[in-house]
Amino acid sequence: MQHAPLSPAPGPGWRAWSIWIVGVAGYVLAITNRTSLGAVGVDAAERFHADASTLALFAVVQLAVYGGMQIPIGVLLDRCGSRPVMTAGMLLMAVGQLTMAFSPGIGIALVARVLLGAGDAAIFPAVLRLVATWFPAQRGPVMVQLTGIVGTTGQLIALVPLAALLHATSWTLTFAGIAGMGVLFSIFILLIIRNRPAQRDADVSVNTDTGVVRVVSSAIDTGIGIRAAWAHPGTRLAFWSHFTSPFAGTAFVILWGMPFLTAAQGLDTAHAAGIISVYVIAGMVLGPIIGDLSRRLPYRRSFALVLPSVALQFLAWIAVIALPGPAPLWLLYLLAIALATGGPASMIAFDHARTHNPSHRLSTATGVTNAGGFIAALIAIFLIGLALDLQGAGSPATYSFDAFRIAFLTPIPLWAIGTVLILVERRSTRIRMGLSPERRRR
Repeated sequence: MQHAPLSPAPGPGWRAWSIWIVGVAGYVLAITNRTSLGAVGVDAAERFHADASTLALFAVVQLAVYGGMQIPIGVLLDRCGSRPVMTAGMLLMAVGQLTMAFSPGIGIALVARVLLGAGDAAIFPAVLRLVATWFPAQRGPVMVQLTGIVGTTGQLIALVPLAALLHATSWTLTFAGIAGMGVLFSIFILLIIRNRPAQRDADVSVNTDTGVVRVVSSAIDTGIGIRAAWAHPGTRLAFWSHFTSPFAGTAFVILWGMPFLTAAQGLDTAHAAGIISVYVIAGMVLGPIIGDLSRRLPYRRSFALVLPSVALQFLAWIAVIALPGPAPLWLLYLLAIALATGGPASMIAFDHARTHNPSHRLSTATGVTNAGGFIAALIAIFLIGLALDLQGAGSPATYSFDAFRIAFLTPIPLWAIGTVLILVERRSTRIRMGLSPERRRR
């Protein structure tokens, strides 16, 4: 590992901002692709004659591939840089959506979701690498939050224009159109994005605490890097923070939110879309606030931000499903806002990964962390679908309030497990840092 010849410039120039704009626009499209099925879940169930478990399987497969690809993507980013990895990711998503557009049945549609998940997995880590490479170290946390905030607008695109296009045209035209956007963005990425500034002869990792710039290359034995990253309690704290805080919102937006709001709560499509829009907008508003608080409370982030977000989500979730009938509209909006805290809170996990890992394994640690939330989300999505099927409510025609009320109990153990492990790993991390005394063995 060598020091790069030059430190970052005092401030980002127009080239850095243009690269970030293209990168984050690609991330917006990736989020649109990721959540496209949730916006048209009922249409997908009818098109493929899919029961709830099968519909959940679409999202589970996509998220499983996404999570499983995080560490390989980290290795590829270390070796190849952001530009080729993002280009390949965009093209994979385009092929996936084109396959979905012409899919005659469930089998081919599942292949499409695999391709989509693999392509999506490449985008966010690649943009984070561009932020670390092109922007001064001190701006890193703010730029990461800003990237997440802008990226969430992809959920709004999937929710409103995409759904409207589907109902105005056809399934094939809608998904083929998204595929075309993917090809277009892959061209933009090739033309505009560069892995590093011209004055550097290698990709670098930037420590945003100290500003030290180091050349990064993957370990010959990737398994060594993975084991070393996981061995540090700070990485495990990052993983469980990302596991616990965003999964409910992800499951809600990617698949089960619209069916729950329309079939179980009796709302029309417009009101349901409005509630999910509030989820997206609230996340955008809360992102800078939680990001600034995270900066101000570096040693209390778990207690002050992550765990309160989990508690708020849990209480709002329970309040909605504990009612004997459909919830009042204000409570559903409160649920959306509570779930929206999970996204910004989960970004704190990447600060843990960055803080507690040396730069030569930063991408690996980031990949491990990013997998956490999507593993939890795919488990929640699958359990909700399975619970609906076991109650005989496996299709849009049989969805009911009581069935969803029972099915929505299944994610609760994930919050409990994650909370306990956050507390355990937080203490281990503080002991490792010398901030808490080690318990004496009797």
